[in-house]
Amino acid sequence: MLKPSDTWKWYFDETTESLMLDLGNDMVFKTNIPHKMLVDCAKRDSDFCVDDASSYQTFKETISFLGLSEPRQAELALYCVAAKRFHKPVQPKSWFFDAQGQEYKPEEGDIVRLVNQHSLGYFIVLEAGESASLCTYVDLDEFHLSGSKSLAFGDSIKVMHDRLACANHILQSQPIALVG
Repeated sequence: MLKPSDTWKWYFDETTESLMLDLGNDMVFKTNIPHKMLVDCAKRDSDFCVDDASSYQTFKETISFLGLSEPRQAELALYCVAAKRFHKPVQPKSWFFDAQGQEYKPEEGDIVRLVNQHSLGYFIVLEAGESASLCTYVDLDEFHLSGSKSLAFGDSIKVMHDRLACANHILQSQPIALVG
């Protein structure tokens, strides 16, 4: 299991134009945020700070109930931390999703469901705003936004709250039958 460390370092790799996280022991994590969507400070070296570690733990706890393998859980948690800290502020892209009939007020770490005519998928809330939230896609299969656009595992998008449906119920652990 990957545990946050104060020796981890964020840096921008000019060759691949990607934000990277040096995990030590010759391990490097490449984030999935397109370079044009990174805030300016992402292009300067910085430490994996206490806030990053706290976010990692928050997201990892929720993600642990999603039925993903341990490496996929760590990957998704790091995508979430990177997006929360380094993703540029963006306008909501709610037109890709169907309205849910009622406005839901999510909190960081909540699992939400989004639907459209092409897909149904689950997302984790990274930043809960007043009327829209930055969310990251948690399913392994692509989420089709339109006939030509889709989201992959770990991709982020901002969505108005009237498009979100609470899906924290999928995190409920299943009852275990004990046999003697």
